[in-house]
Amino acid sequence: MTHLNELEAESIYILREVAAQFQRPAILFSGGKDSIVVTHLAYKAFYPAKLPFPLVHIDTGHNFQETLDYRDNLVKRLGADLIVGSVQKSIDTGRVKEETGYNASRNALQTTTLLDTIEEYKFDACIGGARRDEEKARAKERIFSHRDEFGQWNPKNQRPELWNIFNGKKNMGEHFRVFPISNWTEMDVWQYIYKEKIELPSLYYTHTRKCFYRDGQWLAAEPCIKRRPEEEVVEKKVRCRTIGDITCTGLTLSTAHSIEDIIAETAATRVTERGGRADDKRSETAMEDRKINGYF
Repeated sequence: MTHLNELEAESIYILREVAAQFQRPAILFSGGKDSIVVTHLAYKAFYPAKLPFPLVHIDTGHNFQETLDYRDNLVKRLGADLIVGSVQKSIDTGRVKEETGYNASRNALQTTTLLDTIEEYKFDACIGGARRDEEKARAKERIFSHRDEFGQWNPKNQRPELWNIFNGKKNMGEHFRVFPISNWTEMDVWQYIYKEKIELPSLYYTHTRKCFYRDGQWLAAEPCIKRRPEEEVVEKKVRCRTIGDITCTGLTLSTAHSIEDIIAETAATRVTERGGRADDKRSETAMEDRKINGYF
């Protein structure tokens, strides 16, 4: 586990740098395993003091209930501050327009809600759980990733990061996204969860769920997803490999009931972690396009 100790030490160093360099930092909390690990690392970095960063959750209104229950229990257990940005409120106030049709999703609408939340609370650093091995656009990120006054990301306008020197200098209105586990892999995350005995939402373990098959993946049969007449609802033993908005979170057929099972399953798979995310299949550059506009 030596490499996990090294990764943990690097991440804790980054989190302490954030606390030292920024005035109003926050953790972007999705309820997924990566943001859970980041929160755990932040807790360890500043223990026994209170977690110095509020958790910011952008609620699409189409989240799994298990995710919301886990979020609320975690906040209570850590004594953390929670800020919730509502996509439904953004829709109601005309800030965004809800998509319609069979492939409608609120996932992309989160960007406006996130940027509005950052502006409202004047956050100057938003800590996320993105990793470089997750998706090709993620690999272009720095650990301290600069965003302009419009919250947008320009991959050509990033600072060099040599010898773990992180430059958080910014102009008024700009902010940074910070990725403390950028150098971790999916396997590292699962092994660390096992090592630290971190509790996770039940969605990550195999369970029976009503679902349907579309475009090469299983999706949850929930009211927020409009199904085609030929899309039959069946019960399957599935689990979530990543967790996000219900409309774009693919389900994996699985028999993994423990972290050890998940580690073995991850080692054997040839499908990328985000291979089951419908939002990444909208175009070849779907993730990068969203990130440029201010996405997580």
